Amino acid sequence: MNIRVLVMLSLLVGIGAVLHAVAPPFFFGMRPDMMLAMMFLGILLFPKASYVLLLSLATGFISALTTTVPGGQLANIIDKPLTAFAFFGLVLLTKKISHHKITQPALAAVGTMISGSIFLSVVLYIIGLMEASFGIMFVTVVLPAAAFNVLFVSIIYPIAQKIMKRTSLSKAAQQPAS
Repeated sequence: MNIRVLVMLSLLVGIGAVLHAVAPPFFFGMRPDMMLAMMFLGILLFPKASYVLLLSLATGFISALTTTVPGGQLANIIDKPLTAFAFFGLVLLTKKISHHKITQPALAAVGTMISGSIFLSVVLYIIGLMEASFGIMFVTVVLPAAAFNVLFVSIIYPIAQKIMKRTSLSKAAQQPAS
């Protein structure tokens, strides 16, 4: 693995942790998962399976430490790796249309809905609430978070991409992982 890429990924996780900790809760202590948006950004910038695994595990554990949702610790540890690899698969499937400005924000929306579905399913199973609560929580928490992540990725991704092009990180990201 390339040290420069690992440093960049750790910076994204750290920034996501700070943003996640200061985001205000929306509904029953649930808040938009800023670490999720940063994880998506890391996957978009460095789309390699080894980086995705490391990024998802770090994001899952730090999200688990900072969650305010009852049962959210286990839910984050389960949710982040599953979401990361689903998102990674979507990134690989849309490689041919990745030059369109709408592709990355659309992927962020889909990824957020995947993550929210997994997270809510695990939390509601642990708490013992089922079907009736899922729809309400999906609409009140996941959909606003998806809208926020679309906006966030549409602003931050082009900036990060320009920084990558101007630094040696773009070359480091292209090198095979060892």
